[in-house]
Amino acid sequence: MNGMSLIWDKQFGFLKETLVAPVSRARLLFGRCLGGATTSIFQGFIVITFAFLMGFRISNWALFPLALILMFLTALMFSLLGTILASKFDDMQSFPTIMNLLVMPMFFLSGALFPINNFPSVIKILAKINPMTYCVDLLKYAFGGKAEFNILLNISVLAVGIIALGILGTYFFNRLET
Repeated sequence: MNGMSLIWDKQFGFLKETLVAPVSRARLLFGRCLGGATTSIFQGFIVITFAFLMGFRISNWALFPLALILMFLTALMFSLLGTILASKFDDMQSFPTIMNLLVMPMFFLSGALFPINNFPSVIKILAKINPMTYCVDLLKYAFGGKAEFNILLNISVLAVGIIALGILGTYFFNRLET
């Protein structure tokens, strides 16, 4: 949704006012994405609250702060992805379609709904190249579950994803014209 707000800002001229501020565009990009990730954390709290009311229990409360940090970093990574894509679109109708085309398969292949070890071999390969798989695996671990992959691998994929998308996002945001 952070990317959609960028398109709205483009459409209504607010982005022009933001881009002329005496701040680097990289800071504007990360400010937008950090704000989007913060909003996502609050939405995650709402989901966790409802899940708790429906019977979900966190088995290790000592890892709960880690879960919040991982939620924030995951939200930051996908906020960067949305902002990168939104920097290339001007049409408010096509952007949500493209995002759904990307995000829905990533979600279904991530192991969030079904264990990856039950997937057919071709789908397992797709799941292993999906960065959301490693984010979901970290969150499963932080909420007291068992990680399917090495924790260091999961953290590395998350870190590399944020850095790569940050570099790519800075490049596209610097070339952004309103």
